[in-house]
Amino acid sequence: MALMITDECINCDVCEPECPNDAISMGAEIYQINPDKCTECVGHFEEPQCVQVCPVECIPVNPQRVESKDQLWEKYRRMQVTAG
Repeated sequence: MALMITDECINCDVCEPECPNDAISMGAEIYQINPDKCTECVGHFEEPQCVQVCPVECIPVNPQRVESKDQLWEKYRRMQVTAG
């Protein structure tokens, strides 16, 4: 499951540097998460770091991108191959 940032985002800038996959960037009005890069921190941490630091709890699972833990691991492995 990729995560998403809702319009409750206050642009506090704390989530972007926490993402190990560089999936978070500033959108037109609020931060956004690239679902193709989001692994919910699988391969890096036990919990999604952006969710841990968000002060307004505006980062839920994206219902349009439901992925299993195995699919997230596979996405992580693919990104590691292309990065190396």
